Amino acid sequence: MNLSYKKVEKLCSKTEISDLFAENKIVSVYPVKIVWRKTKFNTSIPVKSVISVSKRRFKRAVDRNLLKRRLRESFRKNKHSLYQTIQNSNYQVAMMIIYQSNEKLPFLEIEQALQKALQKLIKKLENL
Repeated sequence: MNLSYKKVEKLCSKTEISDLFAENKIVSVYPVKIVWRKTKFNTSIPVKSVISVSKRRFKRAVDRNLLKRRLRESFRKNKHSLYQTIQNSNYQVAMMIIYQSNEKLPFLEIEQALQKALQKLIKKLENL
């Protein structure tokens, strides 16, 4: 599987992002929270995602960008199992990955939390 994270895999539509919060399906493993919903896109991409770090918690853009980079990299490395689960079904998933901690955590902690959150998400998707 290709381990890239291309533009077509990113969720950019404001209406899609606002629809994520309307359904309110959440998977949370500290310091990561995933808000997700089943949907249908015009493309064949199984998952479209957006990554968010709160400006209220991290005032400096340098800190927010560092954490977003860490989240993006850990998602890029661990998305293959989620993609395999969704490709076997007839739907697609839109998701937002939100960083919740007030501290800058190291990459390994963020990656482990994201792995656990993705596993929880996969279990919920398999039960649908």
